[in-house]
Parts: sequence; C-alpha cells; structure tokens
Amino acid sequence: MLNPMVDVHPNTSGLPGLQAFEKIAGALLTFGLVAAVAGVAISAIAWAAGSHSSNPHVAGRGKNGVLVACAAALLIGGANALVTFFHNAGGTIH
Repeated sequence: MLNPMVDVHPNTSGLPGLQAFEKIAGALLTFGLVAAVAGVAISAIAWAAGSHSSNPHVAGRGKNGVLVACAAALLIGGANALVTFFHNAGGTIH
C-alpha cells in the first residue's frame, strides 16, 4: 500500500486580507518593543531603588526584569529571522 504524499507550501496570494494581517503583526512587533523598553526602564528603576535602600529582594527582581525585557526585545527583533530559519529547517525534513 502506498502512503499518500502531502505537498503543501505557503501561498501568499491565496488568502484575502493577508496584507492587513501582516500590518497587524508588524504593529504587534512594535508594541512588543515599546513594552520591552518600558520593562527595561521600570526594572532598572526597581534595581536602583533596591540597591540604594539595601533591599536585595527588590534589587534582584529589578535585575531579573532587565534581563527578561532584554531577552524579549532580542526575540521580538529576531522574530522574522527565527521563523524563517525554522521554516527552512523544517522544509528539509523528509
């Protein structure tokens, strides 16, 4: 018995409203980057306040917040490259 072969590829012209969806996704990337900047600023303030007031818990949470916000910005900035890489890598699986 032969197994059927499925051969489906992304189609950029087959779905109405795709351009609008791409604009929405781009706007979400922008909002994400703005939120990451705000996260860095707020976390840095918490880090400084915790360090200045000798509160290691607040200082540690501020440090973690800075790292998380920077990691979020890295992922958001590289979202297109990451998705493209994994799409291409997945296309080589047979």
